[in-house]
Amino acid sequence: MYDESALSKLDQSSRDRIERMFSGCQEVIGVDHVASVLDGGPSHSGDGQLVAYIGLEPSGKAHLAYMILADTIKNLLDEGVNVIILLADWHAWVNDKFDRDMEKITTSGKYLSEIFRAMLKNPPEGVGAGELRFLSASELMDSGKYWERVLRCSKNMSLSRVRRTFSIMGRDEDSSDHDLSAFFYPALQAADVFELKVDIAFGGMDQRKAHMYMREVADRFDWTKATCIHTPMLSGLKGHGGRMESFDHKMSKSDPGNAILLDDGHDKIRKKMKKAFLEIGNSESPVFEIAKHIVLPKRGSITVSPDPKYGDPSDWDDLDKFIDAVSGGEIHPLDAKFAVADGLSEVLEHVSEHLSQKSDLVDSINEITGI
Repeated sequence: MYDESALSKLDQSSRDRIERMFSGCQEVIGVDHVASVLDGGPSHSGDGQLVAYIGLEPSGKAHLAYMILADTIKNLLDEGVNVIILLADWHAWVNDKFDRDMEKITTSGKYLSEIFRAMLKNPPEGVGAGELRFLSASELMDSGKYWERVLRCSKNMSLSRVRRTFSIMGRDEDSSDHDLSAFFYPALQAADVFELKVDIAFGGMDQRKAHMYMREVADRFDWTKATCIHTPMLSGLKGHGGRMESFDHKMSKSDPGNAILLDDGHDKIRKKMKKAFLEIGNSESPVFEIAKHIVLPKRGSITVSPDPKYGDPSDWDDLDKFIDAVSGGEIHPLDAKFAVADGLSEVLEHVSEHLSQKSDLVDSINEITGI
């Protein structure tokens, strides 16, 4: 997952700490920076405190893949990292979310904050070790240095180089020739890292190009180069489609029928899972991905409860055996789907409980999203 030689100077305790921090990540780039801080070197801020950040566009309801991000946040908090969730409101505006209605984007940001508080079960908030911070891009941009950083992050970057990052916005390379603001998006994202003095930048694998752009900028100006960590992508319920590197198969709230939303109730989750793609023997089928990344880690097992005339209930704590049982006909595919759906509903109960205390905010997000 990362260059082991970068950890060679660390004692076992620090090595174990890094393992726990990045558990569940698909990729770690530049682990040497974090290793250096744990070995007594300076953090980006200079105060020895490790700071991690993720930037998220407030653009509607949250879907199931956010739970994978929340797991990484929890790992970091547990190891004494201060974690910033940047509510990237102006980034959402540039990306035409809610037709650039900033009031709706702000409401979505408030909703997103509550979603993460719910998933993380209300961790302490602040600037200290193991604490969580919510910050809007609007607040960050008030810094007198911010726009200087944006210009520096844009300098000597060709338009073709910037186009190659457009997948971070969910756009293809030819989609924004009519929109100059889109070409500043990767520079904004890079500037966020430097302005916040971030040691760890993270997101899903779809954010890799933005992070590599940031690291190029850091090399050019001899700025601190943050360690970048990337979590696995969760496929939409319809399964893979198109080119894998375009991430057009990923779960997205833009198609609610292709995603499990975190405020979906038990019946809606069952209904969506019933239609989900499940290819016998394919461990990358969306149903099995949800079992692997969400249900089994959170619940410990999957409980299959078929109609009594077709068999007895059974519990499965091993994903491969569960998949083999479906392939071999021991578990009917529909029973497998409902088993994962029921386990998922149980996992999401605490999110529903939290949102039930935020009825005005939930009503507002329902109104502006229409779902």
